[in-house]
Amino acid sequence: MRLALFTDTFLPQTNGVARTLGRLTGHLHRRGIEHLLFTPKSAPESSYPDPVRPVASIPFFLYPECRLALPGMSSMQSELTAFAPDLLHLATPFNIGLTGLRYARKQQLPHVASYHTHFDRYLEYYKMRRILPLYWKYMKWYHRSCDAVLAPSRETLTSLRMEGFTRLRLWSRGVDCTLYSPERRSEETRERYGKGAALMMLYVGRIAPEKDLTTLLQAMQLLPESVRSKVQLVIVGDGPLLPELKSQVQENVTFTGARHGEELAELYASADLFVFPSCTETFGNVVLEAMASGLPVIAADAGGTRELIAPGVTGMLFEPRSPAAMAEQICTAAAGHLLRSAMGREGRRQALQRSWEQTFDRLIKDYEEVIERRSIKNEAGIYTA
Repeated sequence: MRLALFTDTFLPQTNGVARTLGRLTGHLHRRGIEHLLFTPKSAPESSYPDPVRPVASIPFFLYPECRLALPGMSSMQSELTAFAPDLLHLATPFNIGLTGLRYARKQQLPHVASYHTHFDRYLEYYKMRRILPLYWKYMKWYHRSCDAVLAPSRETLTSLRMEGFTRLRLWSRGVDCTLYSPERRSEETRERYGKGAALMMLYVGRIAPEKDLTTLLQAMQLLPESVRSKVQLVIVGDGPLLPELKSQVQENVTFTGARHGEELAELYASADLFVFPSCTETFGNVVLEAMASGLPVIAADAGGTRELIAPGVTGMLFEPRSPAAMAEQICTAAAGHLLRSAMGREGRRQALQRSWEQTFDRLIKDYEEVIERRSIKNEAGIYTA
């Protein structure tokens, strides 16, 4: 199999799409599958490994980590023609993905698209709901010829099916349970960021409107003094809201900025509770990382996140965008050390069943099935652009 991938975000960017695709390319290399990956340039060209082809780009205003490429179509076509891919995987619906889509349709090649982000839900946070019909019109046009549309959760599959999408398949996510492990707990890290509090709560993610961090910070203010005095909230990540939130900083809130690799894994393992108010997730990679680290999770009962949490078993769910409901769950968790420990152990056990290797091998089988089905259709003279 020769695979060409198209994405508008990739490493060294740190969002879930970039990290997932970075792991995917590593897995393809280990499986001996030849591949090229086209992505907007966001770092010095020398920092990209050989299969990656960075192109000039500008930031996307709704999601600066996802850059809008300015692809040289002729040069990309020449490279694709020389490479002769068996299948194209379109990971984002912007300029790079659009370039791949046009090539696939023109050459009548098998192509799949993966749906990573609920941009339709983002529009509400950026006061742009009026363009929602235009958004769905474009997305349906973009995906109509794809041999498969890959979504990371059943909730996302259901949402897309209700919008009229077809040929949907589940492509879930895994977690590195060696990197994210309770064994990385550090009293030094806990003291540095948790500031000696009895309960260290952790949020990891983008600091942006669509992550509903205002719900979390308002919930902190609603905690009774008996609980608030014992809690330190540690917020890990970067994004457009960071300066504003830091200017409104509460005494028991710590902002660390972006953290990666072992330093991030240490933060997870050193906390007592993971809190995640976002209502816009298609999956929730950070929730699974927290579970792998032995943390119980308090999260909004929305999106793909709800599928990862068994209430009372691995964590707790609360009514979306309700600071009072979130505060209530934090109080329950704060009062129950044994409950937190039990939920953390079960979360770790469930995370151990979600390896990246199994996830990517299933994806490769999907690739193979798509190629075979397209071959049968082509032999029968069936093709719809």
